[in-house]
Amino acid sequence: MPSSVKKTPLVLSRLYGPVHSRRLGYSLGVDILPYKTCTFNCVYCQLGRTPNKSLKRAKFFTVREVLPQVKIALRRGQPMDYITFSGSGEPTLNTEIGKIIREIKKCTSVPVAVLTNSSLLSRKSVRQALLAADLVVPSLDAATARTFRKVNRPAPSINLEDIITGLVKFRSEFKGQIWLEVMLVKGVNDSPAEIKALRKAIARINPDKVQLNTVVRPPAEKWARPLSPRELDDVKKKLGGQAEVTADTEGQPPSPAPEDSAQAILSYIRRRPASLKDLAETLGQNKKTICRSLNALVTKGVIKKVLHRRIYYYELK
Repeated sequence: MPSSVKKTPLVLSRLYGPVHSRRLGYSLGVDILPYKTCTFNCVYCQLGRTPNKSLKRAKFFTVREVLPQVKIALRRGQPMDYITFSGSGEPTLNTEIGKIIREIKKCTSVPVAVLTNSSLLSRKSVRQALLAADLVVPSLDAATARTFRKVNRPAPSINLEDIITGLVKFRSEFKGQIWLEVMLVKGVNDSPAEIKALRKAIARINPDKVQLNTVVRPPAEKWARPLSPRELDDVKKKLGGQAEVTADTEGQPPSPAPEDSAQAILSYIRRRPASLKDLAETLGQNKKTICRSLNALVTKGVIKKVLHRRIYYYELK
């Protein structure tokens, strides 16, 4: 094969990162959905609004499409703490997720994590599909029906009690770690009554950790505001036990294999808005190099620059 022909793609279309995650260290993202395929339309979503909420599971991307890309990423030798199913929506909507997890675990000792909004855990088939994972991070943003619908804006047939019951059943079946995430939106799901209801639900679910998060990146709805560090700490104290506030981690970025800067940037921000700091840390490049590529992409009209709480983020136009 001529030396000018590359044996592997510059950008692996179903992967992103490894990204520097607040909770998971260096995480290789696996995206097994078409963009914004979800059961919810959360007010805080960094990907924007969900145009078509759906509960229909399908074989969106298969083992044959995803596994070779994961193997390429593993061969690159980048530091990885987790291989994480996340990205463009609710990953359990893909009926292949269980098969893909099992096949990944056959070829690496890197633990597999799944981020899910919990909406389909009432289904036995979905719970069984996730049993092969090492860590599942489900979310529960509200424990009262009215607030659940206000913050998550689910597909009409989704029932909050079914979600909580599904989480309770999954806890009894799953042998790995469960870290329950609660995304708090100021003035929406942070009242004393809401926190009290959450505490009762959490006691039923019995997760290994409860991770409190808030609106950091540009949200789907501009009115969705974050809690202050002091307010988050107050909620943590009220929930007690295993609750913790997730915060940005600091550390040395990995040393990724060389990629075209513009393409690497696009691969990242297709999944979520990114600041200059995010991109520099994740891609292992200096800020001047990143800035040149960002400015070129903005000029071409491919991405846009938005100001959110005194930080500039870049997202798809």
